[in-house]
Amino acid sequence: MKKSDLRAWLRSWDAGEFDFTAALSAGRSAPEAPAENKDHPWKLEPINRLEQGEIKSFRKIYPFFAVVLCCIMIGFLLLTVAKLPTYGSPDSPAHNEVMERYVEKGMEETGAVNVVAGVILDYRAFDTLGESHVLYTAATAVFILLLSLKGSGEPEQEKKIMQSDPLLKSTARIIVPLVIVYGIYVIFNGHLGPGGGFSGGAVIGGGLILYAIAFGFEPLDRFLNLKIYRMVVLCALCFYSFAKCYSFFCGANHLETIFSPGTPGMIFSAGLILPLNVAVGIVVACTMYGFYSIFQRGRI
Repeated sequence: MKKSDLRAWLRSWDAGEFDFTAALSAGRSAPEAPAENKDHPWKLEPINRLEQGEIKSFRKIYPFFAVVLCCIMIGFLLLTVAKLPTYGSPDSPAHNEVMERYVEKGMEETGAVNVVAGVILDYRAFDTLGESHVLYTAATAVFILLLSLKGSGEPEQEKKIMQSDPLLKSTARIIVPLVIVYGIYVIFNGHLGPGGGFSGGAVIGGGLILYAIAFGFEPLDRFLNLKIYRMVVLCALCFYSFAKCYSFFCGANHLETIFSPGTPGMIFSAGLILPLNVAVGIVVACTMYGFYSIFQRGRI
């Protein structure tokens, strides 16, 4: 076949005059070409036979390798389970010296009455730093996918939806301040008892969402728009990062130069745990409200 004839066939295929893919899959020649190209039929059997051979080989080899890979993974998992310590064994990692150190020396070294807060925000503060950045990364990904900047202000239909009944508004006026105050209490009490940045931030975020449901987004936009959200969350994460970098380089729990464990049981104690709880609470509260706002109206 001449190059000119091949180009003519390709132009005909591109123009949609015959289905090249259907001819391959059906195992026959291409449909008839236009009148000017009927003297040069183009048979597709060799290409089709080659593709059929590859498909048949793939169908035979793929299940074999899939079964082999699954058997290898199952073998590794069963071997791992067999090597695990038995339940209640004194040699279990859950009963080693690390756990004893947390329980026996936690209050002395961190100043936190709540041992869990001492572990999360002092001994293993690096893990919590990663979790906070995961929240920020998730919010950023949602904003990139769903953020709509088509004008400002809420559509009229959305405003009508947000015009809630008087009972909801009256209830929200009473409940929302109590919820936010309780969330602040949970954050500031995290090193003294149950609570902390994650739970307190979730409570505050729930209060902001309830306020938006009852009164709409316009009142909240005055002090929590996209610009303020980015600035506040970025400052909280930067403070967390720099504070823990300081503690890592200066001896982890020995921060007497600036922060000291203080007297356990006092509100201003536990070194960096209190301000770190505040930073985590800000990130969680802003992320929760940001998710609700972006899914509800496409922006924050």
